[in-house]
Amino acid sequence: MPAMQLVTATGTAINTTLAALAAVTGDSLAVPNFDLSKRAWLLQMWADVQAAGTVRVRSPKFHDNVNGIRIDTVASDAKPLLPWGVPQRLYPNDNITVELAGSATAGDIEMVSLLMAFEDLPGIAGRFISFEELMRRQDQLLTAENTIATGTAGGYSGAEAINAEIDQFQHGVDYAILGYKVDAECAAIAYRAPDFGNLRIGGPGDETDFDLYSNWFVRLTRDYGMPLIPVFNGQNKSSVLIDAAQDENGADVTVTTYLARLGPATAAR
Repeated sequence: MPAMQLVTATGTAINTTLAALAAVTGDSLAVPNFDLSKRAWLLQMWADVQAAGTVRVRSPKFHDNVNGIRIDTVASDAKPLLPWGVPQRLYPNDNITVELAGSATAGDIEMVSLLMAFEDLPGIAGRFISFEELMRRQDQLLTAENTIATGTAGGYSGAEAINAEIDQFQHGVDYAILGYKVDAECAAIAYRAPDFGNLRIGGPGDETDFDLYSNWFVRLTRDYGMPLIPVFNGQNKSSVLIDAAQDENGADVTVTTYLARLGPATAAR
């Protein structure tokens, strides 16, 4: 079954020379093992930095292990860095090196996030639908709001159930997460649930381009031609957790999640 995984790496006061980052607690820069007859991709990547610099992502399986994918970064601008619809192929058990040049200020935490997708990942049974299925089953539009109280140690923090503050979800009904909006910058917004295979999925914590993220998962699905719109059942609402990867400044983030209530799988608009 298809799967997505958000992986974040971090460094502190890394200086102006490219330096290797380490995966945050719970994440790994090693690509999971999967059947070579199936495919996997790096869909997007982004960086949340406090001083402009350079990000470099490479591995022996990429075009080259010298520069691979190397892109200049912009301070406080956690936007997607890769061209849409043209992913980088990933291979099982490959070790990805993520490097960053940025702030030399003591205590400054900077992060790079990678969003991966898999045709099939052993042991993971995520629920994702295509754009066509969304259009066929979409019934009502709704939003949920969560205030994520982040920490100051870097990495993910502030996990809260999607129904913790607004709880109008209906039991036995499927909901698709279309996208989100944030009111404060952070490195990444992540959703995690048994319905998604208990892997984090998400996108940049960029508060400036609302129109880019309100249909984040819909755009991923349409641009990459894969079923990447996550679905959960209303009875599992308390197991759908939202958290944020945040730097040492610890700004709390209000997340508005855009959802579609879905009709039965056989429903037609």
